[in-house]
Amino acid sequence: MLYCPECGGEMKHISATKRYVCKSCGLAVTPQELFELRRKLRPKLESKDEEHQKQRKEYLKWWLSKKK
Repeated sequence: MLYCPECGGEMKHISATKRYVCKSCGLAVTPQELFELRRKLRPKLESKDEEHQKQRKEYLKWWLSKKK
């Protein structure tokens, strides 16, 4: 079951329009739009410092792979 990213209400799939519609607030979105909304609203689990360290490690890994 899918829940609305705006109000938390139940969402229903309308096959004729290929959209999900919230039964509570009426939000109508495509599957792609629903995915994007959920991604934006997802809470960040990492602090800024942890995120920065992760980016530095990924960059270093990329840099070293180019040198081999």
